[in-house]
Amino acid sequence: MTAIINRRDFVTQLTKACPDALIVAGLGSSTYDLFAAGDRPNHFYLWGAMGGALGIGLGLALAQPSKSVIVLTGDGEQLMGLGLLATIGAQQPKNLTVVVLDNGHFGETGMQRSHTSLGTDLVALAKACSISESHRVIDSDSIAAISAAVNTPSQTSFFQVLVKADEVPRALPPRDGVYIKNRFRDLLGLEPL
Repeated sequence: MTAIINRRDFVTQLTKACPDALIVAGLGSSTYDLFAAGDRPNHFYLWGAMGGALGIGLGLALAQPSKSVIVLTGDGEQLMGLGLLATIGAQQPKNLTVVVLDNGHFGETGMQRSHTSLGTDLVALAKACSISESHRVIDSDSIAAISAAVNTPSQTSFFQVLVKADEVPRALPPRDGVYIKNRFRDLLGLEPL
């Protein structure tokens, strides 16, 4: 299946459709895509800890059950965090939506083919981890389904979005982790640390 979705356009549409969601962006391109869509206090960018976005998103969803949480990550990071899919499936936070931007490559290390381009089925893995609301997205028309899962959450959901393997210019958010953390905590009404 040939991917036709432009990742930057897709993320921009997603943030417009889900303006109040707390969004945790994984290492690399998903962070650049989120920042390019418009910097907001409800965006939490990861600069390191590849494979950690799912864990942070799960913790956030459990700690903030009245808020919708999106984990926006890539196929490479998702492949590193497969065990977290099982934990998410066991916990079943109703307010958590995982969106994997899958270009079939490890974009941060030279565009080597990832396992998803070699046959690994992320949707089947998510379903095997008890995330029954798991779907493959092949066109931008699915923004409505994703935004419905985010804006009126009723169960954990997972979306594998097949994006073009284009290398787009990097849009770099602030690298000050303390600033990003405290801005996010302030949004949640928590004291800075």
